[in-house]
Amino acid sequence: MAHQRLLTLTSLLALTLFTLHWSDEISRGLEAGTMAAVGGFAILFVWLYATLVGLHRRWGLIIVLLAALLASAVPILHMQGAGLVGKRIAVASPGAFFWVWTNIALGLSGMISVALCAHELRRMWQLRK
Repeated sequence: MAHQRLLTLTSLLALTLFTLHWSDEISRGLEAGTMAAVGGFAILFVWLYATLVGLHRRWGLIIVLLAALLASAVPILHMQGAGLVGKRIAVASPGAFFWVWTNIALGLSGMISVALCAHELRRMWQLRK
């Protein structure tokens, strides 16, 4: 049960960091703040619902696992190559530290959530035997 509480906390942390990261990208003009973002809201809704309602079931753990894998990939996708987001964010620009920090913290909380999800899925699988 303690692992599920930790998983809930890390998943909520990752969700919060993701929304901060997304908001920062919209405010910088890197992402469109239009109705095209509805898909992002749907993903966040499913992730939050699975975190709050479904963690005691296999479907909830699988959804949170997939979301945590995506969260873990954010820093890898954004900080590869020359500069940040292909030099679209100047390293010395205002707010660059916050943007980088949310990337790192999001990736870390995603990795912890992946490990906790894998642990819970393994525990569920062993209980069914």
